[in-house]
Amino acid sequence: MTTSIENLGRTVEAAHAAFEKARTVTPDTRASWLEAVADGLESDAPALIDIAAGETHLGTVRLQGELRRTTFQLRLFADEIRRGEHLDATIDHADDAWGMGPRPDIRRVNVPLGVVGVFGASNFPFAFSVMGGDSASALAAGCAVVHKAHDGHLDLAARTAEVVVTALETAGAPSGLFALVTGRPAAEALVDHPLVKAIGFTGSTAGGRALFDRASARPEPIPFYGELGGVNAVFVTESAWRRRRDDILTGYAQSFTLGMGQFCTKPGLLFVPAGDIGAVASVLSRALEGFEPTRLLNDRLHDGYRAAVTAVRSEPGVDAIVDGNCATPPAPTVLRTTAAHVRANPELVRQEMFGPASLVVEYGDAAELVGLARLLEGQLTTTLQADDDDDVSELAAVLADISGRVLWNGWPTGVTVSYAQHHGGPYPATTSTTTSVGTAAVGRFLRPVAYQSVPPSRLPEPLQDANPWGIAQRVDGEWRRPGRTGIQR
Repeated sequence: MTTSIENLGRTVEAAHAAFEKARTVTPDTRASWLEAVADGLESDAPALIDIAAGETHLGTVRLQGELRRTTFQLRLFADEIRRGEHLDATIDHADDAWGMGPRPDIRRVNVPLGVVGVFGASNFPFAFSVMGGDSASALAAGCAVVHKAHDGHLDLAARTAEVVVTALETAGAPSGLFALVTGRPAAEALVDHPLVKAIGFTGSTAGGRALFDRASARPEPIPFYGELGGVNAVFVTESAWRRRRDDILTGYAQSFTLGMGQFCTKPGLLFVPAGDIGAVASVLSRALEGFEPTRLLNDRLHDGYRAAVTAVRSEPGVDAIVDGNCATPPAPTVLRTTAAHVRANPELVRQEMFGPASLVVEYGDAAELVGLARLLEGQLTTTLQADDDDDVSELAAVLADISGRVLWNGWPTGVTVSYAQHHGGPYPATTSTTTSVGTAAVGRFLRPVAYQSVPPSRLPEPLQDANPWGIAQRVDGEWRRPGRTGIQR
């Protein structure tokens, strides 16, 4: 049932009340809540996976792996917040001999924002949905979460939310700390509600931009952390092409068809030296032999895929070297054009085809690659297929300017959850400079507060000299990190 605007208001108010109760609990307590959610999801895994398979057309093995990723992420965040490094607790004691003059006692710590609205993604029903990265990192930060379910898997969203709410309340979290809403009116009201202090979003550029503009137009604008997509260009140098062309093409075929091309990191562009197009078609056809297509996630995505492929294919100078189709399910399609056509029409390399299709661009000289890279918009990833002795320093610098993750001789599909991971990029890949994957994602939902000359008894626990929470603190410029054990697996 669609959530009414009135119910949305009550849900947000309950979330805010829960946030006020939970905002100052110890890191150990908050971590135990995340671990309880992970335990709950694992206990209900058979039912969750069965529902997900029925709603999304994704295979059981894929869904099992995605659910494991989700519970691993929750436990990784639990371990991270126990250490307290996300709080960035910094203590500067009063110092009359400070270099620029006497320094007062001043202490800074990160605090949670409040209620966070999260919009689930269609293509990852666990990892980027109800208890995906945005929800998990917001809860880890100390926020409350109101999650707007994706219409593509409403039954799964409802069941997952039920598991999460039960796990949190059983673990002692205040009622209302997590809630689910549905429907477009509730989605818009969620962005507008004055008690909502940030939004996390994964989805289309058009939908994300509309919500971003809405969040920015509020009387009190709020951060909008949107992951919108891109084409994830791959650049192949001439020497790498000569030495391992067939291996590169085989890896490319596997990557752009993984998950039926419905990953936000799918390589949608491949820049290669000109002159081998017959061999390219032959190698790609062999690499795709035996590929068994499955239905796309839903009819709306299928319609969008058909429209995008048709639009790119109809452009002058574009032809097919692997002539797939847009049937149900669609067969993989590889289109081809030249660097000259791209320079004449840069939109060719900015069109995302969300599904099992990609565009190969032939260039005549390696000197063209830097200019071609500069035609691209912001990307989640870019990739260099190159040899160790290739001089690609200028190209690599451009790729770092336009993307959040640069790969060397790899493929972008597959985004591990780790400490160093960065899943983001310049607009339109995302609407911020932050990451939505990895432990650094927690920082999106925090803000710093400094306390100056505050009596010790009135300081929050993270800033007390006694350090009752046993967290990492930076004291007079030096980090002090109490020992902690590793994550529970």
